[in-house]
Amino acid sequence: MKGNIKLSNNIYKMSSRKLNKLAHDSYSKENRKVALNCHITIKKDKPINITISSASNIQLYKDLKINYTSDVIPLQAKTRPIDKNTIISQFSKTSSTPYVFKKLEIDLDHNLFIPKLSTLNDLRRTVLSMVEQYAIKTMRRTIHKKDKLNRATTITKNNHTTIKKTKISILLNNLNKNFDYSKIDDIENVYIPLKYFSMKDYKEILHILDDKFKLYIYMPTIIKSNYKNLLYNNIETTLENYNIKGFVISNICNIKLLKLLFKNVNKSFEIITNYTFNVFNTNTINELKNLGINRYTLSPELNRIIITNLCNCNSLPTELMVYGKIPLINMNYCLLGETDKCYPTCKQRCLTSNIYYLKDRLNMKFRIMPDNIQTVSTVFNSKTTSIYPKEFNIDYARIDILDENIDEINEIINRVHNNQRFYGSNYTNGNLNKNI
Repeated sequence: MKGNIKLSNNIYKMSSRKLNKLAHDSYSKENRKVALNCHITIKKDKPINITISSASNIQLYKDLKINYTSDVIPLQAKTRPIDKNTIISQFSKTSSTPYVFKKLEIDLDHNLFIPKLSTLNDLRRTVLSMVEQYAIKTMRRTIHKKDKLNRATTITKNNHTTIKKTKISILLNNLNKNFDYSKIDDIENVYIPLKYFSMKDYKEILHILDDKFKLYIYMPTIIKSNYKNLLYNNIETTLENYNIKGFVISNICNIKLLKLLFKNVNKSFEIITNYTFNVFNTNTINELKNLGINRYTLSPELNRIIITNLCNCNSLPTELMVYGKIPLINMNYCLLGETDKCYPTCKQRCLTSNIYYLKDRLNMKFRIMPDNIQTVSTVFNSKTTSIYPKEFNIDYARIDILDENIDEINEIINRVHNNQRFYGSNYTNGNLNKNI
């Protein structure tokens, strides 16, 4: 080393491969996992049996004991029998779930064969889903014991508690002129971005949605002069052509903007605050109520405990985003314009059917949604958030649609109504199991 260095001088290490790897692992994946024990029994001429118990000190899972007998019966192997290492390898793939198998015991007969390796993956998903359902039911029982009955429940004459059907709101970030939106069913509210109400090409689609559902105008997160002019110049025509139920606002200045806009209008509108209001506590909820807000959207950054506590506060109706790609950033910047060097003349590539992404060094793709009206770009998470809606006592479950087609939209709606979520490497449950 060069420099005026002497014996006994202090030397400071500026980099460490080991520490860098530990740091990278801490933010590149979800590390807070619920530890489980798993015993798998695979015997000749008998269905595969799996027993799950808790290996965690978390109170919610202390009495966990699940026994599952599948309909899969292993065959006698002719060439390649299944081995314990293969079973352990397939059952250890829990990275997309809040669980990890701390101990895996395999009771395997000699020379058996399982026709499809994917069968083991299906068994793993099934038992982990059973564990998650166990946690949900246990949490509900705890709430009821404390007599925390809320808006999601109704008391009948016989003092029986029944769960109301979850109402669904859907945000259509992108309208596709080739889609038949009349085929969407079983939802309550539809949120449509403000810009579409000024575009004649989408008039027919808006009328279809207006006839079937409660229609809301979804205000952009950033409102510059172009969008303000768009709102003022088109609001009278919009209110004449459509039965607008209300507005989804993204920041507190929208409250004043709408009050000024409708001070002479003899009609009231519902005001829903978007996730961008970052509601984290009951103080915020009470302030929103004082401001005349009708419903608020929970922040997607919250964990399970905070969401549960907020849902038990009866001040305002709640809405939770249960499916969709969460926006990571809204920037006052056009990525396409900078990449294509199309300034000062806009080529309006964002109005084509092309889809654009940012790709990181891990080859994860982050969807970009440009907005040529005011040069604002939104970057969405590479993974789609999907959570169980009925785990929480919400009034509305919100579905955010980006590029899904009609069949996919209806499948998502069906899963939400049946309290199901999506699993796999492309999905995440967000911050539910993290500390805030």
